[in-house]
Amino acid sequence: MTIFRNIFKSRLLHTIIIDDEVLMRQTLKKLVHEHCRNVRLVAEVGSVKTGVEAIQKYHPDLVLLDIKLEDGTGFDLLKKLEPIDFKVIFITAYDEFAIKAIKFSALDYLLKPVEPEDLKQAVDKAEKLVLKEMNTQLGVLADNMQQGSVASKKIILKTFDNVHLVRMGDIIYCESDDNYTTFHLIDKSRIIMSNTLKEYEDMLGDYGFFRVHKSYLVNLAHITRFEKAEGGNVILTNNAMVPVSFRKRELLLEMLDRIGEHLGHRA
Repeated sequence: MTIFRNIFKSRLLHTIIIDDEVLMRQTLKKLVHEHCRNVRLVAEVGSVKTGVEAIQKYHPDLVLLDIKLEDGTGFDLLKKLEPIDFKVIFITAYDEFAIKAIKFSALDYLLKPVEPEDLKQAVDKAEKLVLKEMNTQLGVLADNMQQGSVASKKIILKTFDNVHLVRMGDIIYCESDDNYTTFHLIDKSRIIMSNTLKEYEDMLGDYGFFRVHKSYLVNLAHITRFEKAEGGNVILTNNAMVPVSFRKRELLLEMLDRIGEHLGHRA
């Protein structure tokens, strides 16, 4: 664990500058190099379109985001990427936009012309939050490596506002919506993630989760019954009805039989 902690502590903030003014991008780049040694710039772009592409490509820790861009606003960009899993520092020449930025749950904002000390303080604040999240991840890793039931193991789900530590046993099912996945939990809450269902299938497949349909990944422990009508559905502990695809039906029934046999032997 000491090795992991050293790696996390030494990691630089992968950062993208998004500003439609070339001179401003150059100025920010110079200020970052001179005053923010904890930053590694991975891209500099000037529009909503190129900003979205850069974020999807580089998965940054931090984005320095101008509010007025050549093809829209910084808010337009963020809406295309929701839920957001990176820190944001808005950069604007307009006080009214800065106020709106704060209401949009921005990490921080800077008014143009950007002062070096203000930039450094905002980036340092971002770094502390990122390190806090990483330390949380390390704690979950340590817990998951301990012997214990699968249900007690945890998965980290990072959204713009929060880092959720979720027990696998508390996940009833996951639902796909294009490139987003919604986690449905036993407390009736939902967490929306900007990752595909396939990614979570790969992650959770060895821990009692089964993809019964192209749009649904279910926790087998939360299935209460299988309904044969209309091609097949599973009813879950929260009374949700989830369809089962024809090609997954037989495999699911086999798995449920094995679970039943195992429980019978334990009894």
